[in-house]
Amino acid sequence: MPTVCKRVYYSGQVQGVGFRYTAQGLARGYPVTGYVRNLPSGAVELVAEGEPDPVEAFLAAVARQMAGYITHTVVHEDPPSGLSAFRIRR
Repeated sequence: MPTVCKRVYYSGQVQGVGFRYTAQGLARGYPVTGYVRNLPSGAVELVAEGEPDPVEAFLAAVARQMAGYITHTVVHEDPPSGLSAFRIRR
């Protein structure tokens, strides 16, 4: 199955609420790689790579877990870059 890469921007009250740590914890339950980081704009960027179904399931889990903080989500498809783990980037 082909690997996909989704770059997702979340806005709302997404910084200072444990978003990055929640995403990292959820990623452990899925065969995905990537990263999550805070942006200077106040948004959070999350990149997830893997097979399509696990990536979608992981992103759905993040959206469910953090729904009370997210007011807007923008998803981009990127070419996979072969990330080796899921990490929090500073």
